[in-house]
Amino acid sequence: MSHKPAPPRLMADPESSLAEAMEAAPRYEAVTRNITVAVRIFWLEDQSQPEEHHHAWAYHICIENGSTETIQLVSRSWEITDGRGKTDHIHGEGVVGEQPVLVANEIFEYTSGVALPTPCGFMRGVYHMIIPATSERFEVKIPAFSLDSPHRLGLVH
Repeated sequence: MSHKPAPPRLMADPESSLAEAMEAAPRYEAVTRNITVAVRIFWLEDQSQPEEHHHAWAYHICIENGSTETIQLVSRSWEITDGRGKTDHIHGEGVVGEQPVLVANEIFEYTSGVALPTPCGFMRGVYHMIIPATSERFEVKIPAFSLDSPHRLGLVH
């Protein structure tokens, strides 16, 4: 009588592996008018080519409306600074093709990415918001966050 070998078992399912990676990632946070913007950064080894001066990161952003009002994210403005101090100013409608509306206590999350010619840099910005009920416009701060790669000079592995 032969026994079939048991199928290999994963140490963790993909969702919990992702959750562990998210928890371990650096976290930056800013609060404006009871709206919290939290950012987590991930180095993308598979999308980076350091020898070609292409360094890539993903960033996951969580926007939590802790206010009592319904708000809408209309547009965004970013400052992206590379390791040489060169700053690009990026402006655009919404985020990831959306202009999300968040009622009180609602959370909106998205993931995007950035590439730099240097192995380090940083980003910061603002979301341009509106309160649909009153047409009041205001800005919500996106915290400055560091973009660091394992290829950064002086970094000990």
